[in-house]
Amino acid sequence: MRIKHIFAGSSLFLALLASAWAVDISGQWKAQAQGADITITFKVDGTTLTGTLDNSLAGPTEIKEGKIEGDAISFYVVRKIGESDTKVTWKGTVAGDEIKFTRESQGGMGGATEIIAKRVK
Repeated sequence: MRIKHIFAGSSLFLALLASAWAVDISGQWKAQAQGADITITFKVDGTTLTGTLDNSLAGPTEIKEGKIEGDAISFYVVRKIGESDTKVTWKGTVAGDEIKFTRESQGGMGGATEIIAKRVK
């Protein structure tokens, strides 16, 4: 009887653990921020996140150091602002077909911006 409970508990734990890793954000997501249309294309391999971010005002750029852990994602892109390359960090939480992001430029220039991206179906 005791082994049966251990097996059931272990099965439940593994199911919950698998669901924590099961957030699949692969594909296209759309958002708007400060007058720009943004398209983010994600590719997921385990906990590694790659892809592109295309801003209608600044053009496309590669996602760097992308990570996904449960429903939390993070990455950065590099943009030329003025004469300098600026690192722009994106951190988000996935909830179904939406990702709530906080975007912040290196050095806090302009402060943090909240952006909601929606999955393209």
